[in-house]
Amino acid sequence: MKFRVGFGFDVHPLIEGLPFTLGGIQVKHSKGALGHSDADTLIHAICDALLGAANLGDIGQHFPDSSSEFKGIDSKILLRRTVQLIRDKGYSISNIDTTVCLQKPKIKQFITGMKTTLAEVMEIPEDDVSIKATTTEKLGFVGREEGIAAYAITLLTK
Repeated sequence: MKFRVGFGFDVHPLIEGLPFTLGGIQVKHSKGALGHSDADTLIHAICDALLGAANLGDIGQHFPDSSSEFKGIDSKILLRRTVQLIRDKGYSISNIDTTVCLQKPKIKQFITGMKTTLAEVMEIPEDDVSIKATTTEKLGFVGREEGIAAYAITLLTK
């Protein structure tokens, strides 16, 4: 059996009045992430981790922000396509571990819904999806509530 590890990272600015999609669900907040797609920072980090582990490049290579095809697209679609790309190469997801860096809002109450949604999209057990959250103790752009960052790591098997 062959093992491959991948790491992903993504950040988006937070803007007043935009919808806030995170982990495939809507999070109630006065600010939302700005991006070419729905700016789901967590899903974008997961996509990069999966693509990296399978040596398939990065999310921008497969879903460029210069393409109108992906303007406003639901990131769950991007994740579903990413999972298909790694499956086409013979890999399956063993597990995914993520961390969301966000000063506000606190997302603890949304994590179960995110795990359920992400597991369904990737067609893996919920127990194989870990989502953690942290603040940056009011330091940096996250601490000033100007943006959100997410990290993801995955283990693939072949």
